[in-house]
Amino acid sequence: MDTLVICIDRDNDLGEKAKVITPVVGRGANIAAAVSLATIDPEDSDTNTIFGGIRILDELRSLGVDADIVSFAGDKNVGTISDHKIADQLDEFLSNQDVKSAIFVSDGAEDETLVPIVQSRVKIDSVRRIVVMQSENLESTYYMIKNFLKDPKFLQTFFVPIGLALIIYALAMAADQPQLAIIGTFFIVGAYMILRAYSLNEKIVLAWRDLKKSYHTQKLSFVTTITAISLFVIGTVVGSVKVWEVVNMNNIGYDGLMALTSLFIKSAVLWYAASIFISILGKIFDKMRANEDYQNLIVEMLFALSGTLLFWSSSSYILSVSMSGSGYVFSINYFVYSVVLAIIIALVGIYFSANPKKEISDEKETSDEKEKTDDKKRKTVAKTAKHEKFISVTEENDSAKEKMADPVKINIENEKSND
Repeated sequence: MDTLVICIDRDNDLGEKAKVITPVVGRGANIAAAVSLATIDPEDSDTNTIFGGIRILDELRSLGVDADIVSFAGDKNVGTISDHKIADQLDEFLSNQDVKSAIFVSDGAEDETLVPIVQSRVKIDSVRRIVVMQSENLESTYYMIKNFLKDPKFLQTFFVPIGLALIIYALAMAADQPQLAIIGTFFIVGAYMILRAYSLNEKIVLAWRDLKKSYHTQKLSFVTTITAISLFVIGTVVGSVKVWEVVNMNNIGYDGLMALTSLFIKSAVLWYAASIFISILGKIFDKMRANEDYQNLIVEMLFALSGTLLFWSSSSYILSVSMSGSGYVFSINYFVYSVVLAIIIALVGIYFSANPKKEISDEKETSDEKEKTDDKKRKTVAKTAKHEKFISVTEENDSAKEKMADPVKINIENEKSND
């Protein structure tokens, strides 16, 4: 195939609205998909993207170019999840097709963010953006606001934090705690903004999907992940309770924030470390069952152990300095020993992380050598078989000639005897 026309639906309107499974390959299938989407939502711009791609396909075929069209769709959670889905579909399609170049078709700048992903897999000759011309009435402010309020992405971005803040405020006022209403509102809105800023919501969705996948495939990582989450929650509760007890007993205010933070870390960090270790152990077990390399997970465990030791020793030393009267004792010598031990553990992890590269390169070299020797053997066997086949054919021809010669002689002798 000389040219492939690629249409992108990053937010998966084809699947969410028209229930079309992607990739959609071929002219007829894409027309049917576009008609299905246009029937359900005539205002969706992805319909025009597909029809625009079909027009480009017809132009290429009229010029005698060997071309085809395919439409890929991502996920309603636009970002890492949707891009990963499109990349997987594209890889699977290209593994079965020999495509020389592609034309990228989209309906706007959002879908065009996938150009580098596609370009890393196939050469892109052109990028086409399909823009729909609208009348002035449709471009009015009322129409834009109306469509924004129907857009799930807009609703999730702006209305979710407002809704959460209102719920927290209402619950606090119902409990007759107006000061908690303001604190809770700011906390929820701030946490949501951090999640969106660092795309943590997408990572949470991916983690949830991995958890469901491990459940359906009966992997040990499902149980260890649940255990890790439980230990994390327990550690958070234990740390919070310790801090609350110290605040009530010693009446520590904002001036003791460092001491309270250290107390929380000291009380919760071991629980957090246990949750990390349990989760990694489950993944190691699953890797061992699948006969896959798990050395990188051991390295992660060593670094987690090193970090845990540093956090625990640091918080313990801070408590011994700031709250020595409460019975917290941790000498500077123990702190130094802990730092040295943490560095040694980290160095061991670095050593293990550096070794697999050499092993992989060695395995590659041996596998290449094996392939070369296998190719030589196959060629030798093929030549031998060819030679034997040639010999057998010539022998058969010779025997056939001899057999054909005998009847001729017999016929001649018969004719002579008759005369």
